[in-house]
Amino acid sequence: MRFVIILVALAVAAVVVVLLMYAFADRSSGGRAALERGARWEAHTESSGGVTTVVVRQVSRGDDGDLLAEIGRQTVASIPDGDPEWEERYHEAMAQARSRVAALQSEER
Repeated sequence: MRFVIILVALAVAAVVVVLLMYAFADRSSGGRAALERGARWEAHTESSGGVTTVVVRQVSRGDDGDLLAEIGRQTVASIPDGDPEWEERYHEAMAQARSRVAALQSEER
């Protein structure tokens, strides 16, 4: 009889663990979905290792404007900082990035 009680207790514990796993998985995926709903595309510049990179990224920001998460990213151009045509290439890449942002935002509507 004790063996049956132990088996039932183990089964109940296993069910509780599985239910908790589902509850936390739903909560985390719901948080991701909420971040994606509020996300917007933006042009962005990064400089590292002697290279300036222009990217378009999909970000979610908090009410205060702080970055909460980066959801998507597309590289538009990577420009070596020593390039004699750096400024021209940078302005061209930023124009392409802004154009891509407009296209991506129009697709989401």
